Amino acid sequence: MESLLPFALLCFTSFFTLTNPLGTMPVFLTMTQGMNERERRSIVWRATLVAFITIMVFTFAGQFLFMFFGISTNGFRIAGGFIIFKIGFDMLQARYTPMKLNDEEIKAYADDISITPLGIPMLCGPGAIANAIVLMQDATTFEMQSILIGTIALIYFITYLILRASTRLVNVLGETGNNVMMRLMGLILMVIAVECFVGGARPILTDIIRAATAG
Repeated sequence: MESLLPFALLCFTSFFTLTNPLGTMPVFLTMTQGMNERERRSIVWRATLVAFITIMVFTFAGQFLFMFFGISTNGFRIAGGFIIFKIGFDMLQARYTPMKLNDEEIKAYADDISITPLGIPMLCGPGAIANAIVLMQDATTFEMQSILIGTIALIYFITYLILRASTRLVNVLGETGNNVMMRLMGLILMVIAVECFVGGARPILTDIIRAATAG
């Protein structure tokens, strides 16, 4: 039980910061400008469902992808660490903008933005996918795997609720509050990225040193 709690906290904090529903709110409101509450609710539901299904596919197919492409877990950890660190750094600078859209692009997406760009890559981007695959590798027991899947489901449920209430939350938080939250989440994300990078680099460096001393 003691080892499950830190893993659950890691899953929650990393996925919440990578999904970043608070940072997505202003972009979502801009893209759905002129829509009524019912249309926005429908878009949020489809977007969170698409993002959840996509990340679940990668979570369970991670092992197969590694075998198919001949990718090592440690190499993926290093690459994932770089991706997550870059996202965290951008958030720390309070400049996390998953997609910059002009007026023409917003109109083009207005018919159905739930799949792209809202579901993918805003709510389920490369950082979240990399994090899901790495954490599934670390989940060595059924309990840990259950915690991972349950946490992902919880995060997307919270994301759904936050985006549903986005109009009210943006007014409550304001620009300053949103920037403060974003910087804090960015800092947490950078720490997680460093741990991910070190976890992948350590076994590779150990093997290199071993081979050098043996030779």
